[in-house]
Amino acid sequence: MSRRSSKQKRVENSSDDEDDGPAPPPPPPPPAHTSDDEDSDDDFGPVPVAAGSAAAAGHEENEDEDEVGPTLKAKKKKKKRKLDHEEAFVAALPNADMYEKSYMHRDIVTFCAFTPRTDFLVTASEDGHVKFWKKMPDGLEFVKHYHAHLGGVRGLAVSADGLRLATTGVDKAVKFYDVLTFDLTYMMDVEYAPTHAAWCHRPGEAHGRLVVADDDSPCVRIYRSDGSQEPIHVLPSLHAAPVTALAFSCADALMVSGDGKGMLEYWSTDLEGEGKEACYGFPRAKVGFKSKLDSDLFELMKKKTYATSLDVSKDGGKLAVVGKDRQIRVFDLRKGKLMRVYNEGMEVAEAAMATGMLGLDTIDFGRRSAVEHELEGARAEVGGRGNAVFDETGHFLVYASLVGIKIVNVETNRVVKVLGKIESGERFLRVCLFQGVPRVDSQLVKALNKGKTASSVEEMRAQLQPDPTVVATAFNKRRFYLFTRRMPSDGGEGEGGGGGEGGRDVLNEKPTAEEAKVASAVVDDAQQQLGKAAILRTTMGDIHLKLFKEECPRTIENFVGLARKGYYDNVLFHRVIKGFMVQTGDPQGDGTGGESIWGGEFEDEFHRNLRHDRPFTVSMANAGPGTNGSQFFITTVPTPWLDGKHTVFGRVVQGMDVVSQLQEVKVDNQDKPYADVKIINVDIL
Repeated sequence: MSRRSSKQKRVENSSDDEDDGPAPPPPPPPPAHTSDDEDSDDDFGPVPVAAGSAAAAGHEENEDEDEVGPTLKAKKKKKKRKLDHEEAFVAALPNADMYEKSYMHRDIVTFCAFTPRTDFLVTASEDGHVKFWKKMPDGLEFVKHYHAHLGGVRGLAVSADGLRLATTGVDKAVKFYDVLTFDLTYMMDVEYAPTHAAWCHRPGEAHGRLVVADDDSPCVRIYRSDGSQEPIHVLPSLHAAPVTALAFSCADALMVSGDGKGMLEYWSTDLEGEGKEACYGFPRAKVGFKSKLDSDLFELMKKKTYATSLDVSKDGGKLAVVGKDRQIRVFDLRKGKLMRVYNEGMEVAEAAMATGMLGLDTIDFGRRSAVEHELEGARAEVGGRGNAVFDETGHFLVYASLVGIKIVNVETNRVVKVLGKIESGERFLRVCLFQGVPRVDSQLVKALNKGKTASSVEEMRAQLQPDPTVVATAFNKRRFYLFTRRMPSDGGEGEGGGGGEGGRDVLNEKPTAEEAKVASAVVDDAQQQLGKAAILRTTMGDIHLKLFKEECPRTIENFVGLARKGYYDNVLFHRVIKGFMVQTGDPQGDGTGGESIWGGEFEDEFHRNLRHDRPFTVSMANAGPGTNGSQFFITTVPTPWLDGKHTVFGRVVQGMDVVSQLQEVKVDNQDKPYADVKIINVDIL
């Protein structure tokens, strides 16, 4: 909403709205030229198409067309690939645009993993700490914390039955845990530098078996989780370079490992089906090729890259390989054939940005690009933390990219959702996925529902709903983030990142002495006097506002100061646009007046967590950067194009019906209501 100066007082007709108030939504970009090559997505990775753009329709129409030369016949379109019941599968995945909650470690979070069947989340950080969290019906509950390693955690593995956990660290230690009891069962010190680890036993085996890679040699060792200190088997020459990634197919008892030269190897871990003599050898009975020459397993080596992460779908049919070259390759695991290639490199992002398909503004893209270049320049261990995981069906692949966390339908080669695209402050790296209904034992349910009868507890258990959740780490962040099907709550003090229990950024760790000193320095007497809420008493009814004094203290100081001295009393709502916003705060009543409590104008206060992402957002009107005065507006729809242009300083928490009725009033060609609607006064709470 721009605020006009008195010299610019409007004499034009309503077609010149861009000069006086918040700008209406921008028109969609012109159609971009797209390639007709069917495999364009396979080569460059699916990129999110700007919503509503002509390019979106064009891209969808043209993707499956064949490239043909001059001919009298019309182009023949291939039948589009479809996935039966796709809507039901997508409904079992997270879909929120913003993360619902985030939790802290004392150092940068490096690993996150859900335990199958037992529904625990395990996280680890660069300072060697490991935390256990229990998945609850609507979030997480902290369980236990270990200072597991003297230094960073290099590998973290959860077993297919969800009962065992293992970690490796830079202190040359391998540690084993019992998930259900959260106990550290035993540990062992080794002479080599352990890195990646993966369990290679099927559910039901008496003892677990753990595969551990060596950072300095190609050697791979297999240990039994029975307290023994020596490996039960060693594969010294399976690879020609140190192993960089491991993954286990429980369906076929088959291990996949990748090394620093780009080679992928298959080897069996089945102790029964093929006999002990065939265990840890090439699984001829499990795959559809006799020689690697008949497969595409040399693909990474040919591209002069190597795998940094591997994941196998639950049915054992697909293998996802994240490469050092920022490409995600999907293989048919049993055939060894390459199915898809998704390129998430900077050159592809820049090309998509140039055509308008990325859906980001120039400033936001520049900021993300800077972080991306910093990530590329980080040490190999940090750059290799990104991964890709399959959902339970194996039809969808989830991975982090420059624009957010992509959920890709591998069957139809389409991006079905991008999580966290508007969270421009985080570059997400590692992800893990929970689907289904959390398993909560009766004792825990009773403990969380004190005072309720046994029957009511059982009713609550029966009413539990699936809560699909993606947990993600981020580059150089001490937090991990939860994406669900819920948007962040507006309740509590910390919506904008201020942190209290009601905020989405939970302060579950004590601040350091330095952080506490900085925090205490910024809290002064003036801030304590700022209001937390306000009530606009209008001629159409009361509108209750929540104010974000911690995120934009100067804006709140201005609003509260003007309100307390009666500046807004009897001020008109001078501009009303249905389906957009209502604007007020100008004592002259025409959009040309008003000044701050200090006289003149003051600067913007943008906060990464305060956006125009929902209706009933309260924001400052201005005439350009740093020109805030007294005028403000309340949106009636999400208006994301105003982000970074207008300071969000509040939300309507009660009286939405009043705002909705206000936008329905009849207006003239200057968007001014025929019948005056006024603010009677403003109460600060």
